Amino acid sequence: MSAETRPASAGGPDGHVRRVRLPADRRTPAAARALVRSVLAEADLDELLNEALLLTTELSTNAVEHARTELDIEVVADDLGLTVTVSDFASGPTEELIVGVRNETSEITEVAERGRGLLLVDHFASRWGTTYLPTGKGVWFRLDRSGATAAEPEGVARVRSTPGAGPEGGAAEAASSAPSAGAMSELMQISPDPYADDPLPDFATGLLTRVAEMVGAAGGVIRLDRGDGNGPQVLARFGRQPRAGNELLRVPLTVHRPYAGELELDAAPSAYARPLAVLTAERLSLHLENDRLRRADVRRQAWLTFLAEASELLAQSLDVELTMALIPQLVVPRLGQWCAVHTTDEWGRLRLAAASHADESVLPQLHKVLAETGPDSVQARLREASRSAAQVPLGGPMEGFAVPLIARGQRLGTLAVGRHQRHRHDPDEVAVLEDVARRAALAIENARIHAERRRVAQTLQQSLLPPVLPVVDGIGFAAEYVPTGGDADVGGDFYDVLALPDGRWLVVIGDVSGKGVQAAAVTGLVRDVIRVLAGDGKPLPEVLTRLNETLVERGSGRYCTLALAAVAPGAGGRLNVSLHLAGHDRPVLLRGAGGGAFVGAGGTALGLLDTIATPTADVRLAPGDALVFYTDGVTERRRGRELFGTDRLRAAATPLAGYSADVVAARLRSTAIGFSAEPPRDDIAILVVRNDAT
Repeated sequence: MSAETRPASAGGPDGHVRRVRLPADRRTPAAARALVRSVLAEADLDELLNEALLLTTELSTNAVEHARTELDIEVVADDLGLTVTVSDFASGPTEELIVGVRNETSEITEVAERGRGLLLVDHFASRWGTTYLPTGKGVWFRLDRSGATAAEPEGVARVRSTPGAGPEGGAAEAASSAPSAGAMSELMQISPDPYADDPLPDFATGLLTRVAEMVGAAGGVIRLDRGDGNGPQVLARFGRQPRAGNELLRVPLTVHRPYAGELELDAAPSAYARPLAVLTAERLSLHLENDRLRRADVRRQAWLTFLAEASELLAQSLDVELTMALIPQLVVPRLGQWCAVHTTDEWGRLRLAAASHADESVLPQLHKVLAETGPDSVQARLREASRSAAQVPLGGPMEGFAVPLIARGQRLGTLAVGRHQRHRHDPDEVAVLEDVARRAALAIENARIHAERRRVAQTLQQSLLPPVLPVVDGIGFAAEYVPTGGDADVGGDFYDVLALPDGRWLVVIGDVSGKGVQAAAVTGLVRDVIRVLAGDGKPLPEVLTRLNETLVERGSGRYCTLALAAVAPGAGGRLNVSLHLAGHDRPVLLRGAGGGAFVGAGGTALGLLDTIATPTADVRLAPGDALVFYTDGVTERRRGRELFGTDRLRAAATPLAGYSADVVAARLRSTAIGFSAEPPRDDIAILVVRNDAT
């Protein structure tokens, strides 16, 4: 693109001249309009803006489509008006330039579509003409301010003069009866408020009023169908209702689907009625297209928001049944009258998981229809959708369509959606429903995976804990265990009570570092080593030493804190307890007569060092006394920055002196859990040994 700008003096006093060469493509008219707009702004000729832009568009578009060469655009503005010349470099008969020029014998209705641009130039320009050069040809037009006259360019063929000064006859009459040069500006200056909720009715009414007054129509109406199921609606009305028997002027609106519309005028035959009606329809169509795009954009944004909220809602649930129950609630009634979710079992059979209808009274009928079998039943169509992994339409009485639920290549079932009450689903809604199906399938699959993970975790956790504690005369055992993460992860806390060969009972409580499968593997290793060594009658210090060696060698870097207590009946109904602590917290001794204190001496955690120290403490439990073991999930329970701590544990345990082991363990668990509203960050294990002798 090349451009040339003359100084102001080149166009006369206070003149403005611009020349630019543009390629022959679809962007040329826009560039030509921008050039004209800038010159008019510099020359302070805003009153001519709409006519100038319209005529520039017509000439440049005509040149691009028919000449198919580069274009030279020259714009000259002065105090009196504006002159625009559009020249091309194609050779051709001169008649091509003057198609649409009025004469006494031609009717305006006989003008070809190709000549409508020059017809508009002839109608709105003060003067216009053609240029002839060795390199090509061109068309110029002149727009004068109201009451101003100017000399036309020299060396051009004059085709049209100002209204009233042209040749006599039909052309002069048509010119004098046509709208003035300022009428187009008045017609084009109606601009809808972009911030109004629906500016189109006011805009269309103003536009219809203007064109009806210009062509002398007794009445007119603009109808628009937005494709929303409501059918054609009256967008604007002028004057009286057009009578059905009259010969009406109808012009369709040039809009894209799903929009459709028509402009209708009860107008007397006139040379300018149809072209102005067509121009009005095109002007309105531009705003309708903007309205369609704006509404489509707003709708797409709403759909995106809906999908984001749906995804967030579905992601919050890791329960399979709850997830499937949420899906119909998301769909109905926004995306359909009814919705049904079917899942497939391991044999590929469909099972109704959830269903919803906008009218609850119809829900029993929906369930009945969904349960029917047969080659033409809804069940058959659903099986087809699941088998083919494609969208399948559903016939009456519950019309709609079904989409498969597929996640990670697995066919989980189908999502069936009933059509809206008044209209069928449009492509945007179908795309949203397919997206909902994908997100729903993924949410169902995630919930299933989580449920399976939780089941595996619970099974593994139960395998690491004794199913029941032994019942022994004179000794009460009780335990409480709270896993972290809602039973979804395997913790490292464990406890056990087992009989020793010498008649004593071994009480074990421990905490392996970390969580998950590896921690569970180490926990199982610790538990099995203790059972094997203690079952062989090995002394507890040797059990701890060999367990430490095993963890150093096979513990994968994990360590374990452990408390071992060998409990044996003693004289006077007492229980003799040999207590060994390997890095574990000291237990609380509750005296039956009242009071509580920590007992034992800390040792070295297992799996960290090659050698360990595990001091032994002898504790005597009188009848009614209890020994409370726990893991750090109790003392490190948090409420903000505050820890539950050992002092609070002792304070909570002291009033429980004299209660049974079950009560002590349950009360301490409740106190620890109730300390904070947050879920536990670590496993909680409590083990109580009580002397139940009387």
